[in-house]
Amino acid sequence: MRFLSLMAGLLLAAALPACAQQPLPAAVNTDPARAQVTLPVPANPALPSIILIGDSTVRNGRDDGQGKGPAGQWGWGNPIAAYVDPAKVNLVNRAVGGLSSRTYLTSGHWEKTLALVKPGDIVLMQFGHNDAAPLNDDKRARGTIRGIANEAEEIDNILTGKHETVHSYGWYLRKFIVDARARGATPVVVSLIPRKAWDEQGKVKRNTGDYAGWAEEVARSEHAGFIDLNAMAASRYDALGHDAVMNLFPLTTPDEHVHTNWAGAQLNAQLVVAGLKQLGDKRIAAYLKPAEDERPVVDAKSVRDEAPLNPALPTLFLVGDSTIKSGGANGAIGWGERIAPYFDASKINLVNAAIGGRSSRTFYTEGRWDKVLAQLKRGDIVIVQFGHNDGGRIGDPAMKNRASAPGIGLETVEDTRPDGSKEQVHSFGWYMARYVADARARGATVILASPVPHRDRWQEGRDFASFADWDRQVAQEGGALFMDLTMIVSDGYRRAGAATVDTYFSDARTHTNAQGADFNAARVVAGLKTLPGNPLAGYFTDKAAAAK
Repeated sequence: MRFLSLMAGLLLAAALPACAQQPLPAAVNTDPARAQVTLPVPANPALPSIILIGDSTVRNGRDDGQGKGPAGQWGWGNPIAAYVDPAKVNLVNRAVGGLSSRTYLTSGHWEKTLALVKPGDIVLMQFGHNDAAPLNDDKRARGTIRGIANEAEEIDNILTGKHETVHSYGWYLRKFIVDARARGATPVVVSLIPRKAWDEQGKVKRNTGDYAGWAEEVARSEHAGFIDLNAMAASRYDALGHDAVMNLFPLTTPDEHVHTNWAGAQLNAQLVVAGLKQLGDKRIAAYLKPAEDERPVVDAKSVRDEAPLNPALPTLFLVGDSTIKSGGANGAIGWGERIAPYFDASKINLVNAAIGGRSSRTFYTEGRWDKVLAQLKRGDIVIVQFGHNDGGRIGDPAMKNRASAPGIGLETVEDTRPDGSKEQVHSFGWYMARYVADARARGATVILASPVPHRDRWQEGRDFASFADWDRQVAQEGGALFMDLTMIVSDGYRRAGAATVDTYFSDARTHTNAQGADFNAARVVAGLKTLPGNPLAGYFTDKAAAAK
């Protein structure tokens, strides 16, 4: 395959006009505000890289939101990093604000980027917003000839004082494609993001008649990958509506029609990822995190709050995420939705207060724990299981403000919400300790359960080792019980065998189907029966006796 890629690059190079094959001056555009920037290099040279080239809609300024947090200007090249697996591929965003396809080449940035490209890499290119500028002026001199033809224009560059041959937009894209292929890389053309502008019918304006259409023509003619981000984003904008789209751009600068804020950059990043998946390249797909890592947050309005059926009886409350309660979404069922037959409803209530997409942090900050606490009374029992949504980096867009700080300490980490407000995020252990202390203050018994294992982790050592250790420590220090549900389920999976376990899941690695939920519910009951004092012994049905 590497040989074929190299041969394809040589053939395409031969097919280009002579001017496309001739090296251009290394530093024609010397505008320091636009060309002289420090760009990242592959973090791990031993891994393949996804390399991004483009303008400020891919990487804005210093890639820091101008110090304004989510309200600032962001390119989609920053949040897209959350969707690639850093253990498999580098994400290298070498886009430069203010440059066009022409000046990215003539400023020397392409030459420096190309030196990093190696066989197996992916090069994503998105240009267009700055290509419509003047061909020759004393400000930026960055425009390209409209279209994709091989025509050229000789100019004496007013900005640089040098003679230059200016080509068409399509010529420069073909140059990037040919050069990338010659290095054994896979080129992917991405059409420019749409502006914040609407037509007479109230639809977001597309660029099918110019840069988006030309980008597609070049990609098709050169047999390169193509992601029509322009059409995808415009369609999403139309679906969201005018007011929602306004919130995807900096609200402090209402005249800003091109550059998105963090929310807009996130949306565009998600669309690019969807486009990468649609290319059908298994190698590229392998670089992306599993789909469930997008971690959808269940709308709380769609979930009915449960309450004890008989307030005179003790109640078993289940607190956690979608692995406890999924409600059948996409075929997913949590173990908490299959555990009722193990308990005698004439002796104990069962309230499943879990909700999909929550972490120990967000179940607490959303006030969902307060609702449980208001119902708790002496003699009740609470099982708390979190961890699936607690991992990751605080501030990582894929976590949607759900990650908790690691450990059990009192230290906090500041996180910025989409609305720009600040939140002091506590450790996983801090939140779990609050659940324990609050519930025990009401006279309830608390059981901390480590998370059920992933589909692809139960066979290799143990999953959620850190979270299990933190749960165990919090339980010991706070007077709660600890159930290592991760290993209880993993041991059951080993006895069942991999072929059978694979039939228990509704997605790639996290959520069980009805059969898997039944299996896990039985394992939960088996684990409960081994707890010191067997606190639920008086409430089990005959079915529970068979759970081992």
